[in-house]
Amino acid sequence: MTTGADASPAHGGGASDLVLARIVRADAARITTALARSFGDFDLAEECVAGAIEHALREWRARGVPGNPAGWIMTTARHDALDRVRRDARFRTKVALLADPTSAPVAGPADERLPLLFGCCHPALAPEAQLALALRAVLGLTTRQIARASEEPMPTVAQRISRAKRKISTSGIPLQVPPATELPARLDLVLAMVAVMYDAAHLRQDTDAAADRDLAEDAVWLAEVVTGELPDQAEAHGLLALLRFHRAREPARARDGDLVTLDRQDRARWNGELIAEARASLDAAARLRRPGRWQLQAAIAACHADAASAAATDWPQILVLYDVLLAYDPSPVVRLNRAVALGEVAGPRAALAELDRLESDLVASHRWHAVRGAFLRRDGQPAAAAAAEQRAAELTDNLAERRLLRARSAGSTTPSDEG
Repeated sequence: MTTGADASPAHGGGASDLVLARIVRADAARITTALARSFGDFDLAEECVAGAIEHALREWRARGVPGNPAGWIMTTARHDALDRVRRDARFRTKVALLADPTSAPVAGPADERLPLLFGCCHPALAPEAQLALALRAVLGLTTRQIARASEEPMPTVAQRISRAKRKISTSGIPLQVPPATELPARLDLVLAMVAVMYDAAHLRQDTDAAADRDLAEDAVWLAEVVTGELPDQAEAHGLLALLRFHRAREPARARDGDLVTLDRQDRARWNGELIAEARASLDAAARLRRPGRWQLQAAIAACHADAASAAATDWPQILVLYDVLLAYDPSPVVRLNRAVALGEVAGPRAALAELDRLESDLVASHRWHAVRGAFLRRDGQPAAAAAAEQRAAELTDNLAERRLLRARSAGSTTPSDEG
């Protein structure tokens, strides 16, 4: 895992890059929040921290890691901010806002990361801007890394981040945990962003681990931060459980470069320790007795984890959980997933009937066509199944999924991803 756009052990900085990655994950948000409060300017703080990280990437490779790496980044970022302020016509006004430059806010409580995360996920910002800004400000990813993760052009990502930061500054969006009356709705935005971050890790075309951060690991870490700081929020525990269940299955998700469906995965390769941690998180959520959509999704994942084999999966229980989930999240995607469970319980024709009802909402979704193709094949309609799978292959941007779907449409039994 590395932090710079061109960071890799091949450049001679493997050890320092790993240290920098750990420091950035743990302290970038704290430093950004501290500077934003000191200078009264989130945009300035974020730019200076990003610059300090880039400078550390080069400097630490050449000279080694300093004794207080987080303090080094804080000092470098603060000096940069002071230099920029001195060049500003409003220098005297802004200097009055500054705290003692010898202070070390990076040693403060971990919850400084949480206010920044809530600020980045404010409802006034578009969802794609929330994700890009959180990756940049909270996790310290470079613009290039974010572009690679989202598979978008760097100028598009840079503009999105700039607009989001400008909106935070001009609209006075506070970098703070919202009051209790607003917390559930605002927390759900944060949790949704973390879930999207995890999903983004599985949509990348480039799997060069030396060039990119492990977004899945970052997402799990962020979920742990939120849960640790908000232990009385059941849905935070629910999302953490869900991500841990998914993370536990990752060692079995691919074989020889091809995606492997859940029903074909070697369950001996699932991470038992992570599954136990996921169950503990789900139990913690249940004790709070405030059900929600993330807990229900985690409970569905637990049903898969509890099954010794695909044939032993408790599909009736999963269908019941999806029925309950619809009360919290009646989105077409949830209904699509429920159609899969329905097909396992009531047969392919029941699933196909439900899929037909979703056509207007999901006709542009590759997964709708892929699921429909699978049930058409089970219903003895191979030609229609092949056409649906071919259409799914045309719609997906993921190369591994495209290979899989084309193999299916050609009649191959190549293992696939669960979608």
